[in-house]
Amino acid sequence: MTVTEPSFDATSASPSGAGLAPDTAAGQAELDALIAELAAGEQRWARTPLPERVGLLRAVHAAVAEQAENWARTASEVKGLDPASSLVGEEWISGPYPVLTATSTLAGSVARISRGESPLAGSRFGTAPGNRVTVQVLPHSAHESVLLHGFRAEVWMPPGVTADTVRAQAGLAELHPAQTHGVGLVLGAGNITSIPPLDVLYELIANNRVVLLKLNPVLARMLPVYQAALAPLVRHGVLRIVTGDGDVGGYLAHHAGISHVHITGSAATHDTVVFGRGAAGAARKTAGSPVLAKPITSELGGVAPIILLPGRWARRDLRYQAEHVATQRLHNGGYNCIAGQVVVLSRDWPQKDAFLAELRDAIGRAPARPAWYPGSDGRVAAAAAAYPFAERLGDGGRLLVVVGDGDDPEPIRSTETFSPVLGVVELPGTGASFLDAAIDTVNRDFLGTLGANVIAEPRTIRALGHGFRDALARLRYGTIAINTWTGLGFLTAAAPWGAYPGHTLGDVQSGIGVVHNALLIDSPERTVVSGPFRPFPRSVAHGEFALFPKPPWFVSARSAATTGRLLAGFAARPSWLRMPRVFAAAFRA
Repeated sequence: MTVTEPSFDATSASPSGAGLAPDTAAGQAELDALIAELAAGEQRWARTPLPERVGLLRAVHAAVAEQAENWARTASEVKGLDPASSLVGEEWISGPYPVLTATSTLAGSVARISRGESPLAGSRFGTAPGNRVTVQVLPHSAHESVLLHGFRAEVWMPPGVTADTVRAQAGLAELHPAQTHGVGLVLGAGNITSIPPLDVLYELIANNRVVLLKLNPVLARMLPVYQAALAPLVRHGVLRIVTGDGDVGGYLAHHAGISHVHITGSAATHDTVVFGRGAAGAARKTAGSPVLAKPITSELGGVAPIILLPGRWARRDLRYQAEHVATQRLHNGGYNCIAGQVVVLSRDWPQKDAFLAELRDAIGRAPARPAWYPGSDGRVAAAAAAYPFAERLGDGGRLLVVVGDGDDPEPIRSTETFSPVLGVVELPGTGASFLDAAIDTVNRDFLGTLGANVIAEPRTIRALGHGFRDALARLRYGTIAINTWTGLGFLTAAAPWGAYPGHTLGDVQSGIGVVHNALLIDSPERTVVSGPFRPFPRSVAHGEFALFPKPPWFVSARSAATTGRLLAGFAARPSWLRMPRVFAAAFRA
């Protein structure tokens, strides 16, 4: 089973939207001219004082707000969604909404730096196992504390780093704004429409590089939206956006005028950029001889585990968490780098079969949608060939693979399926013994380190005591979610997003470096997000102080489209007066 993506995971076209042909002298000359414009833009950026950068970020925020309706509509059309479907909410919540919150948070960080303050001034610090300090990044504002009541996110720093060091080094390249770092190429993702703009913002602000954004062919229709939403940066000469085929990406990645490459896609695409195509590229990878003579950062997905700790769950808990797991797999059709791919269950859990029955129902009744991402049907067919006993659910295009005794778990845990295919593997034990076995298994056997999910009834977590947090410290993933989805970490502007640190070009796994990170934290280790095990009001009735209903990102949330639109509107113009409408829509989920 393999993930097939367009070569170099991107495209290219002129700012006017016309495709470029790098195999012609005219096409190459046009790309060369764009890079020359950005080289001049780099000098302008070096002279742009921090208060003016804050103004540019706020102008982008306003432009994104203006384009939000067109953004969500265009993205829905790209993905073949019925305009009346609740699934349109995904395009609001994973499109303009995170870009609005990112621009706002980045503007606040740069404004603080301009006043001689740390972006982390006033942030809450804590501790984690292994001599680690933590920084709370959600909630980051009074509005977030109410809007996302019951959800938390904290950044864990590497062992031995002090809180004073974290505060002093926060700000990254904005601490020295005149020291720019050339022209960066962003090879944009093709699945989630907020990713290309978020990567542009991080390159520009965190790394002080002007940007050439090359769109993935799948999202080429988003070009006019991006041009309008990011127009303040284009006018300032620090951004150009292009589309085209994979040859354009190859030409740009190896262009002498490009100082750095960032890619969101698959490890296979990354290796093609770094080592070249075919057998020759594979040989260079084996020899450790890259053809890319410049640094590259990346976010490359992987096989995300969903670890379910056995406990005593009510029937409504089983149903709700089955919808939660189905969402982690089926959100955006399954075409997410952070989609949960393998459920890790205890074979000794008395409620295992009851949960699997609810999971089958949740997958089967999730709203229908087209298999819009290229190659999806082939990847589903490959999974079905590897597991002939896989259950076809819903319209038949969704696969549930329950790996039993004697079945080989290797295909489902070592290949990112990037499609609506969900695996289930079982391990022995309960309590701490099961959790330890699950962590050892996913650390050792699962592809990638981008994100891991842990679902546990609060009484189970309390019974584990300090051992639960100690176990999290052993879980080597860039984002860990407890009773929520790692997708919340992606949506949290202040949270760093990326693989667990330590990967190399030759063994890139889920990538190198981080993005998002709007508080500009230097060298974070991971993000840990958490949420309520039950939605309100059952959360409060069972002792959880959490006032959040069924999350609007659930594929089963009936009011998701309205809630998503209102959330984006709130992010565009935050106001306490707007909040009741958001909650009213959310409670209709």
